[in-house]
Amino acid sequence: MGHPAFAFQLARESNWQNEGVVKGADRKGLMEDPVFKAAFMAAKARIRNMDYRFVEETDQNTQALLEIYCAVVLSTPYNDFKTH
Repeated sequence: MGHPAFAFQLARESNWQNEGVVKGADRKGLMEDPVFKAAFMAAKARIRNMDYRFVEETDQNTQALLEIYCAVVLSTPYNDFKTH
């Protein structure tokens, strides 16, 4: 089973205080928790129902700058730019 990163992030955010979820558990451990797994499935359903918009930018440097600019200007909470 694939584990989409955005759905995982939404599920973790919605359950971070839930008693059924072990704080600090790794991804595999969380996916074995039935409460977290239900939140993950709900997050995937939520994402499937979202509307999407995009801008095509073929130049890699401009694409990176555009993504950072949009994240800052739009205050997007899910763009962290961390190396995973």
